[in-house]
Amino acid sequence: MNNILKYSLLGVAVLLTQSCVKDMQDDLKEGGWSHDRTILDLKVKNQVGTAEIERTDETSGEIALTLNIDAIEDISKVELEKLQLSYDARPSVAIGETLNFDNPERTATLTITSATGQTREYKIHATEFRETLIGTWGIHSLVVYGGTGPEYGGGAVLQLQDKPWCWQDTYAPQTECDNILTFTLDQITEEGNTSGSCIHDAGADGKYADFIFQGSANKENPGVDIDLKHFYRQIPEGESRWTRNYASGTISFTGKDGKVTTGVLENAGTYELGNGKTVTVENNAFSFNLNGTDDWTHIYSDFDKFAKKPRKYYIMVTKQ
Repeated sequence: MNNILKYSLLGVAVLLTQSCVKDMQDDLKEGGWSHDRTILDLKVKNQVGTAEIERTDETSGEIALTLNIDAIEDISKVELEKLQLSYDARPSVAIGETLNFDNPERTATLTITSATGQTREYKIHATEFRETLIGTWGIHSLVVYGGTGPEYGGGAVLQLQDKPWCWQDTYAPQTECDNILTFTLDQITEEGNTSGSCIHDAGADGKYADFIFQGSANKENPGVDIDLKHFYRQIPEGESRWTRNYASGTISFTGKDGKVTTGVLENAGTYELGNGKTVTVENNAFSFNLNGTDDWTHIYSDFDKFAKKPRKYYIMVTKQ
């Protein structure tokens, strides 16, 4: 009799367990168990970088993101491109629909509803991003810091155009000083890097400098001209592609021949070069580190500073 009672109780326990498992499975399928209403990831069109998402409390949350404002035609209709939510949660704005940032605070709202009907309202705060490269820039001066042994007085900061006897006349560096650079933006990566096209126009005189160093100033091989484009043609002639890496603070140019040069957009100011030397940027400049070779035999000469041991090159520009 005791065995019958024991087996009967065991059977009831098994049935109850199976019933509980079935109820949990039904809840899982129907979503009735979930109260979660969290945004895990979000991206809108023309967003720069990733969004920072914070769940403030049970009913509210904050999202901070950056928008490339120059690429947006209507700030009241910013398309939602990506939205990842907690299981079975539902958004008030679906992927492909739009958010409205047309207000002084540049803030939109997105409400997430859980499977059980509870809600959390996220405030999305947009910071405006503007790529400062976009537009037209005029080149007005070419400056090099160069020379072997600057600690011994061998270094100098010179404008290329101030030494006309060092260059071929027809396409001397001076011809570069009316050139125009026009930057347009057409791409922003997930990391927030920007890229686009650069049109380097020859300006009113229709000329690009050929950077041929006169053989008459060649101390190493007198009478032999030297092509110094590998140093001074840092921004390609005509059309090229540019990429701005905000993590490294650099701008790279890729010419039609595939050659890549990398520099920095400098702001106005005076920059220390070491050994008592400075360079002053009046408006802006594209600067490039050059890799010349020490020439102790011809130290202090223009040949050494321009052709053998140029150290840093500045293309002085003004935005128009």
